[in-house]
Amino acid sequence: MRKKATTKEEAAKGDDLRPEYRFDYRKAKANRFAAEAVKGGFVVLVDEDIAEVFQTPESIKDVLRALIATMPPRKSSKSSVRRVRS
Repeated sequence: MRKKATTKEEAAKGDDLRPEYRFDYRKAKANRFAAEAVKGGFVVLVDEDIAEVFQTPESIKDVLRALIATMPPRKSSKSSVRRVRS
């Protein structure tokens, strides 16, 4: 059960959201990562020490592909391959 407003100002306010949290949708910008997400990729956040070494997405992709090339082939069992997205 919600408490009733104690003053006329509080009653007129209508909600208890602070002004700094009000979002002005007229000033919103398009998501610059949306095109990449549509392609089927996903975003991975790396720690600062890694970001200092690999400063572009391409450099990270190159190293990961080189690492994958050195790994033994996976068995092609569909049940063992699961991709978790959050």
